Amino acid sequence: MKSKYECFDRSRLVVKPLAGRTHDLHLERWIGLDAAVPPFEHPDLAVVAERAAGARQQGAARILIMGAHVLRAGVNRHLIDLMERGWITHLALNGAGAIHDWEIARIGATTESVARYIRTGEFGLWKETGDLNDVIGEAAALGLGLGENLGRRIEESEFPHKDLSVFAAAWRLGVPVTVHVGIGFDILHEHPNCDGAAVGAASYRDFLIFARSVENLEHGLLLSFGSAIMAPEVYLKALAMARNVAHQQGRQIQRFATAVFDVVPILGDFRKELDKTDPGYYFRPHKTILVRTVADGGESYYFRGEHRAALPALRRALIERE
Repeated sequence: MKSKYECFDRSRLVVKPLAGRTHDLHLERWIGLDAAVPPFEHPDLAVVAERAAGARQQGAARILIMGAHVLRAGVNRHLIDLMERGWITHLALNGAGAIHDWEIARIGATTESVARYIRTGEFGLWKETGDLNDVIGEAAALGLGLGENLGRRIEESEFPHKDLSVFAAAWRLGVPVTVHVGIGFDILHEHPNCDGAAVGAASYRDFLIFARSVENLEHGLLLSFGSAIMAPEVYLKALAMARNVAHQQGRQIQRFATAVFDVVPILGDFRKELDKTDPGYYFRPHKTILVRTVADGGESYYFRGEHRAALPALRRALIERE
């Protein structure tokens, strides 16, 4: 049956080189492991570090899910160091995270002004960024995950700043890195070379890789940094799948810890669900990650602060635990 509706003709688009874009974030944004960072103190950091150590000792999952703003905070080296030290066994991001990582590795800069470029119709339409669609298409053709193939391609590239790529580091270290894409969310989907079927195949494989990691969450640790929608929603569905299988096998996935790092204030007891009349009820990391999914034997922690301060502080706590 033929659709009744007309589609946008992408062949009419003008796609420009990245060299013509004004970037908001440059190499100096990315901080070294020993560089000064904003102060961040919280007594529960030591507790989360203890839970991470216990999870590592038992061979349980240590999963970190994050939004793209964490990369924009300049903490790539800290994330890579945590993977190298064995503190993270799975890293999950959204589509924008993949784009930032690709741009940083390739040109040493990322992020454009939406306010500036949306006025001229140039927003997101940059050739080198759109090349990432070809990497995604290749992933689908090879039966690889989106994050897996992206890490492989950056690691094997001649990109001048690939040492800052968390995807390349994950590929090199054998740590699964998954990309959870919402169609229409990312600037890649504007491009004429975007293949929706390939995006779906590669990202759905990533979801199944993620769900497999969640199967090992008993006695483990799940960390969420700055992801109000993707992290709680993807984690919730994967946990349901993992618990479905575990129940059939006579196992449980109940005794694990979760920790959310964000800038949103949570008033009162963050371990209790708010009433639906409270706008805070709709902050999904609270009700999903901190309350509902740990209600049968787990524990949860909340840390409010900027990622540029909080992630290095978590790394320090983990190193002290070593």
